Amino acid sequence: MSPKELLYVEDALGNEKQMKTACCDLANQIQDAELKSFVEGLSAKHQETFGKFYSLLNS
Repeated sequence: MSPKELLYVEDALGNEKQMKTACCDLANQIQDAELKSFVEGLSAKHQETFGKFYSLLNS
C-alpha cells in the first residue's frame, strides 16, 4: 500500500470511529424506540465499515 493510500485508510478509520461514537451518544439520548433502533443500526454500520477499512491494513 502506498503512503497516500495508507493516509486515506487512516483518515477513513478516524471518520468511521467518530461517526460510530456520535451515533452511540445520540442513541443514548433518544427516547423514541423506533428512532433509537434506527440510530443504533447506523452505529453498527459505521462499526462494520470501520472493520472493513481496518482489514485493509492487515492485507
